[in-house]
Amino acid sequence: MNALIDIILPVFLVVGFGFLVRWREALSDAAFDGLMKFSQTVAIPCLLFLAIAGLDLGEEVNIPLLISFYSGALIGFFGGLLGARYLFRRPWTDAVAIGFASLFSNSVLLGLPITERAFGADALASNYAIIAFHAPFCYSVGIIAMEIARTNGSGPAQTLRQIVRSMSRNVLVMAIAAGFVVNLTGLALPGVLTEALSLMARAALPTALFALGGVLYVYRPEGDLKIVAYLCILSLIVHPAITWSLGSLQGLETGAFRSAILTAASAPGINAYVFASFYGVGKRIAATTVLAGTALSVFTVWGWLALLGAS
Repeated sequence: MNALIDIILPVFLVVGFGFLVRWREALSDAAFDGLMKFSQTVAIPCLLFLAIAGLDLGEEVNIPLLISFYSGALIGFFGGLLGARYLFRRPWTDAVAIGFASLFSNSVLLGLPITERAFGADALASNYAIIAFHAPFCYSVGIIAMEIARTNGSGPAQTLRQIVRSMSRNVLVMAIAAGFVVNLTGLALPGVLTEALSLMARAALPTALFALGGVLYVYRPEGDLKIVAYLCILSLIVHPAITWSLGSLQGLETGAFRSAILTAASAPGINAYVFASFYGVGKRIAATTVLAGTALSVFTVWGWLALLGAS
């Protein structure tokens, strides 16, 4: 329990600093918007590019592991999407952003350190296998769904053209695609360029967390608590439960099984808000879900650890 708090508390503190700075009006709303825009259009694309470019595709492809984790993630996404639309009567574009919050687990800031503290550094290989495909998979699903929602029921051909056109101009997709080009061609990047990209990539998550604090000052959770609770159940309970079931059915070895469960049980990541902010929809719900999910995960992850025999 103490280790989990040690991991989660720094995340809250960074968000809290942002909230405090905005509350004391040391920075304006425009400044926080600028920080978030830098994160989502510069720093996070650098992070995605370097992550994909450095993948060892031969070593990190574990099909049963990926099926177990990403099936749960995809079911969580559609649960959030359809629940937002039909239970909470949200527009389709809002529903996609809301569904994204139950798709994107905080696999790095929470999944990695929790697994390491519970089972040791040698247990992280399967975590890295999941992380390797996490951003490309989740952003691809979210962007395609959002572009379909934005076409407003156009014909299949027009919808497909719109998706291709929008994705080809999306900086996140461009970063992922460029990373795969470098990876598959074996292109060697100059060391000075790699170091510069790394510097910007390291700013991505802290900047986004700090900006989220300022955003939470503006987007109060009034009227959204039911849908936030619904998303937290999908993220913290449903996703790991599905991963557990599929992992058991496929006979995942113990290390991979533990990594899959703990990554699936991680709270929604800051990318949930980044995605919502990128499209300008569902921002208040995404921001509140990230914060509430992170707080609740102190208890839910403790429960999953107990089931895994690590409490």
